[in-house]
Amino acid sequence: MKRILPGIITLVLGYSPWVLSQEDHSAHMMESKSKAAVAVQQDEKLPTGEEGAKAALEKSPRHGEWVDIKYEGSEFPLRTWIVYPEKKEKAPVVIVIHEIYGASDWIRALADQLAEDGYIAVAPDLISGMGPNGGGTESAASRDDVVRLIRGLSAEETYQRLNTVRSYAMQLPSANGKTATVGYCWGGSMSFGYACVQPGLNAAIVYYGSSPAADALAKLNTPVLGLYGGDDARVNATIEPASTEVKKLGKTYEHEIYEGAGHGFLRAQSGREGANLKATQQAWPRMLSFLKKHL
Repeated sequence: MKRILPGIITLVLGYSPWVLSQEDHSAHMMESKSKAAVAVQQDEKLPTGEEGAKAALEKSPRHGEWVDIKYEGSEFPLRTWIVYPEKKEKAPVVIVIHEIYGASDWIRALADQLAEDGYIAVAPDLISGMGPNGGGTESAASRDDVVRLIRGLSAEETYQRLNTVRSYAMQLPSANGKTATVGYCWGGSMSFGYACVQPGLNAAIVYYGSSPAADALAKLNTPVLGLYGGDDARVNATIEPASTEVKKLGKTYEHEIYEGAGHGFLRAQSGREGANLKATQQAWPRMLSFLKKHL
């Protein structure tokens, strides 16, 4: 297990990851202001930051499309963005779990990059049907409204929606039957939590999301990789309790912490005097290596 930054605060087991995930997320918006921003020249082997998302989508040669996935018990489908890799072999599916800001252009651009890396990327709008007139992220009047809708979505409901999306994706003609999740912030917490309730998952990636409590971890069978910014004490305080518990269970939870990077470093790559970009340059290849190993 690789450790880049020591000294993580240790909490007693039994904290609530759901409470942690519902805390203030203003750090996302303030990240680029907390330290001087730097100009970022986009590396085509890395995902773009938020500011380059629309341009990345416009120039992508890959096939991406919105699909409506029927969701049992609801009159509204789960609106889902799917991007396919350009390859002749069948590919694993990676479910992209969005931040607390919903199914944004940046999330769609991340999915496109995963497709570039050889995976069928499936990015559901998990608040589909919860917005005005049964809409999702696109129907909300503001980012604050999106946050409010996501905070009204329970972990259990989120997992049910992910199960529906996963079942659909596994049946795609070009899918090879293996699946993983990757989530960011709120989505990172959900990625870790989902790995504890979906035994068929082959891997789970957590970008700066809080860890589940001990009772949830007891059911973990999926290998998990966590990737965290060093300057993110709120989230990082949940790493060591989870790591200790997972070790007791003989399961896999690898994690890396990137010094100087903040919460949301993958989206805010120009922030924190280059530390967020450096974290991205290390974290994305680390994730791909983990996915290749387990998928």
